[in-house]
Amino acid sequence: MMTKARTWFSALSTASLLTMSVAFPVHQALADEPGPVEAIEFDPAKAALGKRLFFDPRLSGDTELSCASCHQPENGFTDGQALSDAYSGSLHFRNVPTLINSAKRAAWFHDGRIGTNLNNVTRESITETYSMNMDMRLMQERIKQDPVYVEMFEAAGFGEPSNGGVRNAIPEYLKTLISRGAPFDTGEMSDEAKAGYELFNASGCNSCHSGERFTDDLPHNIGVGDNPDIWATPERHITFVTMMKFLGVENYMNLRADPGAYIRTHTADTFGTFMTPTLRELTYTAPYMHNGSIATLEDVVAFYNAGGGDDENKDPRIKPLNLNETEQAQLVAFLKALSGDPLTGPDFVAEEIDTDYAPIENWQDATN
Repeated sequence: MMTKARTWFSALSTASLLTMSVAFPVHQALADEPGPVEAIEFDPAKAALGKRLFFDPRLSGDTELSCASCHQPENGFTDGQALSDAYSGSLHFRNVPTLINSAKRAAWFHDGRIGTNLNNVTRESITETYSMNMDMRLMQERIKQDPVYVEMFEAAGFGEPSNGGVRNAIPEYLKTLISRGAPFDTGEMSDEAKAGYELFNASGCNSCHSGERFTDDLPHNIGVGDNPDIWATPERHITFVTMMKFLGVENYMNLRADPGAYIRTHTADTFGTFMTPTLRELTYTAPYMHNGSIATLEDVVAFYNAGGGDDENKDPRIKPLNLNETEQAQLVAFLKALSGDPLTGPDFVAEEIDTDYAPIENWQDATN
């Protein structure tokens, strides 16, 4: 069943937004260690508009899906499922990645297929048939009929509601979704988590999970196992076939493995590589991996401890860690210490959108 979109609206508080745009507390550690995720400057009026649009199901073809249907604040802006829903009549074949800190990325989606900007990511997410399946010309006309949008677009400096305004406002809202308050950043890690951090570095985890977001933003193959539900569920398989055909993947009808970032290069050595995920907010974003095949952080650590999975393209750095049970628990404690305050307050979540507005009088003679 499709996840019903929650339709909320509220204006972002200018004061609170401006407060969020300043730097967060400095990490209490060595200068060369990763610190808190730095805030991004944003335009409060544009972000407020983007927030309302993000939670508005009228941006989907059948008005059943909003961006927040799959990117739910209480789940760290994921959906809590192994494999995500999709537009009515189909299901997706990948796990929903978090949108927290996504405005800092250089390439988006698990395969990194869009490496330009969030404007293009927003366009694809709204228009693709397996996501929100929206004709942006129709979307533009829909939002023009809402007097609240007319005022908000004007206040944001976009003029009348437009496709371009939508594609710029939603990314502005995403700039507000920045991690904050994690024990790792505030210097409040437990002794167990501190020991886990030492193991994290000593085991070489930081060779890919580096920087403030704990990712190198590059694709790698770690031998993640298949999720058979992709091929056993027709609604997921047809989505897979549709996307692979569109991306020019060879033999897509008979393919029974997700090629990942191969779609960017079409070279055999990149088959099965996927973008290194951020380690931020992991306590909210289970299950894990591009196909949701690993349920818990304990299972993730056990997977790496065993040396990953079997794949001819597996990164040679992925080797057994040989950690005992205590050390694995310490590593899990560290990973949990990278999760901070949930972004579920009114600065990030819109209130209910009122669509019971009066029709335009003499609409045939009114300026559109």
